[in-house]
Amino acid sequence: MSVVLWLLAVLGAIGAFDTLYYHEWRARLPAQGPLATPELRLHAARDLFYAVLFGTLPWLAWHGRGVLVLAAVIVIEIILTLWDFVVEIAARKPLGDVYAGERVTHAFMGIVYGAMVAWLIPVMWRWWSLPTRLVAERPDVPAPLISLLLLMAAGVFLSGVRDFYATLGLPYGNWPWPKSGHPH
Repeated sequence: MSVVLWLLAVLGAIGAFDTLYYHEWRARLPAQGPLATPELRLHAARDLFYAVLFGTLPWLAWHGRGVLVLAAVIVIEIILTLWDFVVEIAARKPLGDVYAGERVTHAFMGIVYGAMVAWLIPVMWRWWSLPTRLVAERPDVPAPLISLLLLMAAGVFLSGVRDFYATLGLPYGNWPWPKSGHPH
């Protein structure tokens, strides 16, 4: 499980970079208005599933049928990611397209996510044979890694709330960017 958590931390770091640099700074998606709404809503939904992964895997084991719930979280996140790739085409047209570096970042995220899932499958297989329940189980990893992952869970959850709020057109949903959404 320790490799899973280290990979999850790497994924979180790359994802934070992608969100802060490409989605916020370069594309300024929350300020793009209705054109970015479908992409931001997908980001908000994905962020909820990521928050579950970052918030539970460092300290909870999904025993028995709980594995099915965890597997559903993973599969739904993958489906939302694939859907996001399609939606980005329309949402990013005014910007010229998804930035080249962002595509590379997404590729690295996919590789790390796949590696994390590959290391998680044997753990899930072991959990499947146990009685169904969520069990407090602290993997043998440094405490700062656990803290970092829980901080990432909060961060990705708040990022999702921010993206969803921006889609509603509510006051300051575009903050700190002007509503015109002029990208850099």
